[in-house]
Amino acid sequence: MTTTHPMDELFDAATESGEVEIPAGWGQGRATFGGLLGGLLQARSLGEWSLDPATLRATTTSFVAPVTPGPARLETVLLRQGSSATQTEVRLWQVDERTGQDSVRTLQLSSYGAPRASTVEVAAPGPGPIADLSRLYAVPYLPGLTPEFLAQIELTPATGGMPFSGSDSGDLTGFMRYRQAPAAMTLPHFLCLVDGWPPAAGALLTKPTAMSTLSWTVEMLTEPTGAPDQHWWYEVVTDAAHDGYAHTHASIFTAAGDPVAISRQTISIFG
Repeated sequence: MTTTHPMDELFDAATESGEVEIPAGWGQGRATFGGLLGGLLQARSLGEWSLDPATLRATTTSFVAPVTPGPARLETVLLRQGSSATQTEVRLWQVDERTGQDSVRTLQLSSYGAPRASTVEVAAPGPGPIADLSRLYAVPYLPGLTPEFLAQIELTPATGGMPFSGSDSGDLTGFMRYRQAPAAMTLPHFLCLVDGWPPAAGALLTKPTAMSTLSWTVEMLTEPTGAPDQHWWYEVVTDAAHDGYAHTHASIFTAAGDPVAISRQTISIFG
């Protein structure tokens, strides 16, 4: 007997309706894991306007306030639909159980563009040396010690330091995949997975310190396809860090080294 993955149920619900239930089991500190929210809002955008996921060029998600398990409302706005480009906005609203206030918790802007003829053609750079997965060990999920969402996502570091390790570098590489494979590797599932790695700049810290993503942009180079349980290769560089904020960019490849996406983050560091 097989059961439906809660993530599949959530994304399917968002495709059909703006009323969703944020599931438990995806915690990241006091908030719901940002990757799940990014995938959720993207699913709503695709479903609301029947958009082709292969045409997503870039999507930016702003995490305005913590989202918690429970009911949420997804509000959509079609900003513009031209002959080839479409711009959308999706806002996640949630009522605060303590104050009763209904407010925007997460916002996503997405840009879709149909292919067009062009004389400009520049190939995306390939990855650095891809590690031998058989020689590496995945980060275990330890209830109460590691973030709750790591029960869903498997991270296998190859190079670089983990958070609060006092590393001399804010760069890292590794593999990622779902511990329990979803029904298919759709665009929302891919976006959710991409956000699985902790902020790379956290490796520079010498003690546990609160961090959160302020803004997250993913630029798609091609549509993610393949087996839902496949590994993806991740390379991230910390570009700068100052005034309590860090800026990173990451490249995501198939395990065979084919470029798929670029992920950029602005991260708040509270210490």
